[in-house]
Parts: sequence; C-alpha cells; structure tokens
Amino acid sequence: MLYFIGLGLGDAKDITVKGLEIVKQCSRVYLEAYTSILTVGKDALEEYYGRELILADRDMVEQEADEILKGADVSDVAFLVVGDPFGATTHSDLVLRAVNAGIQYRVIHNASIMNAVGCCGLQLYNFGETVSIVFWTDTWRPESFYDKIKKNKDLGMHTLCLLDIKVKEQSMENLMRGRKIYEPPRFMTVSQAAEQLLEIVQNRRERGDDLAISEETICVGLARVGAEDQVIRAGTLRQLASCDLGGPLHSMIVTGHLHPLEVDMLRLSAATPDALQDLRMTDSSTYTS
Repeated sequence: MLYFIGLGLGDAKDITVKGLEIVKQCSRVYLEAYTSILTVGKDALEEYYGRELILADRDMVEQEADEILKGADVSDVAFLVVGDPFGATTHSDLVLRAVNAGIQYRVIHNASIMNAVGCCGLQLYNFGETVSIVFWTDTWRPESFYDKIKKNKDLGMHTLCLLDIKVKEQSMENLMRGRKIYEPPRFMTVSQAAEQLLEIVQNRRERGDDLAISEETICVGLARVGAEDQVIRAGTLRQLASCDLGGPLHSMIVTGHLHPLEVDMLRLSAATPDALQDLRMTDSSTYTS
C-alpha cells in the first residue's frame, strides 16, 4: 500500500494517531519537501516518529516517482505531506502512477491552510477561488492572480492567497550550466505580497481600469497557522504592506463582503484600533471595504 499522510500545520505532534501508527509500520517513509514546511525540521520529525525519513524534493517526486513506488505493491510505503495531502497542493500524478502500476493507495487526512484559515474569523463558505502569489523578478511580473481576486471580489467572496516559497531553486546560470548549486530558501511574507498587490492596483488605476480592490481594502495576514506562535493581523492592504509578521509560512486573505460576526472577529486581530473604521454597510447584514 502507498499511504499519503497529512502532517498538519504545526510541529511533529500534529500528525494523527492513525498516521503515526502507519508511519511506524512502513518499510520506507518519504517526506515531501518542496510545497510547504513545518515549524520543525526533518531531525525533529525523525526523533518523534522513530523513523528515518527520505527527503522527496520536486525532482524526485516529478522525475523519479518510480523510486517512491518501488516495492509498494508488496510492502507499505508512506509519503508525508505538510498539511493535508490533497489540500493546497495535490499529488494526483503520484496517485495515478500508483494506480497504473497496480498499487493500492490510501489517504490519511489532516488540517491544511485551506480549512485552518478559518481561525481568523472569516467563514469558510464565503471564500472563492484560492490564488497563489509568486515572487516577481526583474523580467517576470505576472498579474493574473489579481484578476482572480477581482472575480472573487465582484461576487462578494473572500480570496485566500497562498504565498510563494522557493526551496532548492537554481539560478538561471547554474541551471543552464547544469550545476547542482541551489539558492538559499526564500519564503514570501505578507508585506511582500501586499506590496506587489499595491503595485498592480496602481498599474490598473493608471490604465483606467475599474478597480476591484484599493489601498483601503481590508485584508488579513496570517503567519505560522497552527503553531504556538501563530499571528493574525487584519488591516488595510496599505497597512499590511508594512506589517512584520515574523518567520514563515505566511498567507494572506483579501476580504469580500463581511458579515457583522466576521467583522467582530477581525477586530480581535486588527493591526491598529482604527483599521476597520472605514468599512461600508451595503445592507443591514453586510459590510465591504
């Protein structure tokens, strides 16, 4: 059997009892190591699980999947994923490869940012399509995520923005020369994401577009959700651009229509006492910014 096991969002102890029991019985245990991270490293996981973990980077999962599947038809193999195996990032390709090879699989679910984001007080059924915000470069500055935020905003829906992480990435020069030299890990912060969005807002304003959001749109920054030092900050997009929420991982929400109960919850984590003062009522039970 090939097991896909979610590790949750915090530390080694967030694995489920069922997941831990399976890990202890498997012949090999892989740790997916490129779509997300826990607040603790591989060594802490190995100590708590009592098992050696094999790091599975992007190259292994995408190009050497047969190595992961090897022997999974006659013994148990585990593939560990931070959050939920089918939360923010799916591993459908690995599932399909297993099925095509006649290997059974089973999923052990856990919390992911897709549902844990409700900790900020926004109601999950009011969220639209989730978007990813990527690091801009000097030559690549995509704005497509803004268009999805606009679509959600026009429908009154909140948008969960998953922020870019760069792990085991090569520079263009090293990639072209075939040198296995990797750049230091980088994790996008809420302030960086907000700054990119602010620049897009200004670009669209100068083009004369109808704006979906502005500098005063209420957003929520989240850091290390599920960990003991979790941080939540609600404020305007402009305010979040100057907020320091500490270490990774960060996520951001652009709010749509807000129920009064959601507003009351956001006030618990307001960046400043007046952060929500400019909300407008559209009817007796809906606020917007």
